[in-house]
Formats: sequence, structure tokens, C-alpha cells
Amino acid sequence: MDFLRPTTWEEALAAKADRPDAVPIQGGTDVMVEINFGVRRPSALLDLNRVAELREWSMTGDACRLGAGVPYAEIVDRLGGELPGLAQAARTVGSPQIRNRGSVGGNLGAASPAGDSHPPLLATGAVVEVESRDRGVRMIPAEEFYRGVKRSALEPDELIRAVHVPRVTGPQYFSKVGTRNAMVIAVCSF
Repeated sequence: MDFLRPTTWEEALAAKADRPDAVPIQGGTDVMVEINFGVRRPSALLDLNRVAELREWSMTGDACRLGAGVPYAEIVDRLGGELPGLAQAARTVGSPQIRNRGSVGGNLGAASPAGDSHPPLLATGAVVEVESRDRGVRMIPAEEFYRGVKRSALEPDELIRAVHVPRVTGPQYFSKVGTRNAMVIAVCSF
């Protein structure tokens, strides 16, 4: 297995264009489980940890542009007032260690039905920003991003750059049902 380690967004896009089979990894909370259990054996991993801009977020008018690598812990600590539904969902993700590494971008990339960030993104009308080296940027509404269990609208040469989450003026609430109270994978969430 090849391990690709770009340090800039441009290098990451070039690596993905040259190796569309490379699986992006940052926190690894979904990808590593699949590798460890033999569900997936990619020919290459594309480590995005050194791409600093993926961990940046900014408020622009009536939305938050959340880099694909912003960890859940930062969403909880710094964006709870602006994105309360997403922050509530982020609080329910795994253990503190997972919240320090896992991200909405990883949740989107995995496209698992159990993804905790999916309900708030869908409910708020979020838009996923993806990019390829050769075709540029595409903005995909969250409701069009998910194509089925572990399937998304991403093309083989694209990477998730950010998600644009509108600020909502009314109340928000997130809840999930699982087999136990702590560190649970959702059976159902809303």
C-alpha cells in the first residue's frame, strides 16, 4: 500500500488526479476500521493531515464555511452558538479522542448511513464543496451528495474541500438512537 502525504491543497488534488484509487484519510475513524477488519484494502492512502487549510473555518454572511478537516471537538468548542444542531451531533461522535480527530469531511466521504453529521447537514440545506485538479470546484447540495449506503456524488478524482452550513435562526436539536448510551453508532438519528 502506498502512502501519499501532500502538504498543500494543490499537491493533494494532484495526487488524487494521478491516483484516483487513493483513499483520502485524515482522522481515519472510518477508513482505519475498514482496513483493520479487512473490509477494504486500498492500493494507496492519501494522508490529508498536513493540508492546513482543511482545518480552517470562517463565517461568511449567513453561512459557515467549514474545512473538511475541522475536528468535531472544534465544532463543539467554537461553533455551538452558530451551528447548534451540528455541534450537538458532534458531541455524540465517539470518544473524546475520536472527536479530536474525526471530521465532517470524513463523515461525508464515508457516506455511512450512521454518520452523525448527516442529519444536521441535510436539515440546514448545507452544500458540499468538492474539487478536482482538472475540472475545478463543484458545489453539491447535501441532499444530492448522498447516493446510497457508502456511496456519494464524489468523482474518483475529487476531494472534499469544505462544507457550507447555513446559520439557522430558529431552534435546532439533534438526537440519535443506538444500542447503548455512550460511544454508540446510530441506529437512527434526526
